[in-house]
Amino acid sequence: FVFYMANKGPSYGMSCEAPSRIEKKYDEGLEERLVEWIIVQCGLDVGCRDCRRLGFQLWLKNGVIHKLVNSLYPDGSTPVNLPENLSSMVFKQMGQVAQFLKAAEDYGVTKTDMFQTLDLFEGKDMAAVQRTLMALGSLAVTKNDGHYHGDANWFMKKAQEHKREFTDSQLQEEKHIIDLQKGSNRGASQAGMTCYRRPWQINSPALPQLLGCSHLA
Repeated sequence: FVFYMANKGPSYGMSCEAPSRIEKKYDEGLEERLVEWIIVQCGLDVGCRDCRRLGFQLWLKNGVIHKLVNSLYPDGSTPVNLPENLSSMVFKQMGQVAQFLKAAEDYGVTKTDMFQTLDLFEGKDMAAVQRTLMALGSLAVTKNDGHYHGDANWFMKKAQEHKREFTDSQLQEEKHIIDLQKGSNRGASQAGMTCYRRPWQINSPALPQLLGCSHLA
């Protein structure tokens, strides 16, 4: 396969404003925190990035982001396999990013917090990449399963669901209360009910006059 990059001319109007708005969402201070966490989480062998946003993008997609998600899984169950010379294989790079996204989703990152492959691969929205990494870190701190490395205060814990367990007697009591609130019609019938509406008397002598048929009288 041959990979072609289209030459793009200057952007005008809304096509120019959209990338500008996305770039403004990028947080360089957050980048520093994420780099610090990734190095602590994965080890010094991940190296370091340079050139700010561009360097952060290249650093992540050249294998670091895959090492990060692998480090959060138990040994022997790492979800992403890294080939050698990843940085020189365009299609394998994209495939590895897709594998990262699948592993992050399996880990618990919601779809609304997930970036798209081209957001990282082409640097289209590095703010979205930051959002995904923050969600991943928050989940790792919340799970507290021994695989997270670093300061627990770097990320906020996710709100956890608190399930309440009820005994059989409590469930029966709740059911009884609900029945009382909505009323029970068990055993109900029309016996003993009084009808207050007077029935129509077919043989009434006033019937012909009411119908306007005097010849029926």
